Amino acid sequence: MERRETEDQKYNVAVVGGGPAGMMAAIKAAEAGAKTILIEKNARLGKKLLLSGNGRCNLSNAEVDLRKLTSRYGKNGSFLYHALSVFGPKEAVSFFKEIGIETKAEKTRKIFPVSGKAEDVLNALIKELKRKKVFILRGAEAEDIVCEKGLIKKIVLNIGEISADKYIFCTGGRSYPSTGSDGKAFELIKKTGHSVKNLEPALVPVETKEKWTKALQGVALGDARIIIRQFGKKIKTSKGGLLFTHFGLSGPVILNQSRLIGELLKSGEVKISIDISPSLSCEQIENIIKGGVKSRPNEKLKNFLADFMPRKMALVMIGTIDLDPNKEAGSLSKEQKKKIAFLLKRIDLTVFSLLGFDMAMATAGGVLLKEIDDKTMRSKIINNLFFAGEIIDIDGETGGFNLQNCWSTGHLAGQSAVSF
Repeated sequence: MERRETEDQKYNVAVVGGGPAGMMAAIKAAEAGAKTILIEKNARLGKKLLLSGNGRCNLSNAEVDLRKLTSRYGKNGSFLYHALSVFGPKEAVSFFKEIGIETKAEKTRKIFPVSGKAEDVLNALIKELKRKKVFILRGAEAEDIVCEKGLIKKIVLNIGEISADKYIFCTGGRSYPSTGSDGKAFELIKKTGHSVKNLEPALVPVETKEKWTKALQGVALGDARIIIRQFGKKIKTSKGGLLFTHFGLSGPVILNQSRLIGELLKSGEVKISIDISPSLSCEQIENIIKGGVKSRPNEKLKNFLADFMPRKMALVMIGTIDLDPNKEAGSLSKEQKKKIAFLLKRIDLTVFSLLGFDMAMATAGGVLLKEIDDKTMRSKIINNLFFAGEIIDIDGETGGFNLQNCWSTGHLAGQSAVSF
């Protein structure tokens, strides 16, 4: 049942924010028998959900080991242990199957709808909201919260007021602000006495000082190793897909380390070393080069190096070590062969900055976890307030982990709001 205007009535549960966490929370609250309203500031629900997985909707990950799963959310991941144990990837897959969405796990363990369409996932969720008789109020933005004696009495919207017994805030962070996640709701949350950890972009690409990356725009490496360095020391090593862009670097291996890179930048220069041949040692590469030179001495260097990296990349990288791309492989000196081998093991780039919230897939920071009960998602400050999704101080790696956080905490908050 969809409503475009507020009504002079009280609800059992009011869910603020119609993203993934909010939709799940509203479905579960209504399923438990609560008269539930879902309040969304946009003209439609789930705008950010449609962007997930480049429109394919990477809705979860096939990792089922709880300890390994929580580790994908960094140092705060243990907070999700209970929520994930109640409603983890396995339960999420079952839930979506029940509402008409068949899923598949790819080799990367990312879980997508079989149709490959985020729109299908959103439509199924909206259908389920209506089936559970959730009142849906669109175009309604929360502008104020009225509290009395440790309880929220009402929320003031741009189009009226809403009163409920329980409130669940699922208003997201600041990533992709064009979808409505502009962070304004955090100011309202602070009015309730809650603290908010500073919001920063997470899962965000890196801009480099070196501009030659622009010539490699679109070149992807499926399994690169990166080493993050600062002040000459190795800080972190990671492997995964890497993408060159016109501004620098992106891809899962960069996005997953962007939070660390951002922290390091606060204290000084950060360098990223790229190893495009992680399974081979420098000596092994030298031997392969020697063998290749022996069998193809007349081959031009730009073609010869295409055996080791994408052709477009070979042309650019030859220039970075001051070699002629038209030089014949057979004329390479011993030192030049060593230089090429070293290049395949270490390409250094200097970080200029992280890109901002407009390019971030998630938000680091949010409502402090110590102020939320991890067994219920209930506020420890306001007795009738619950939280779910990106609004809390948790962000995960790429691969469906952030949406799984939304499903798990939304499920827990929706059920708990009816139980207390």
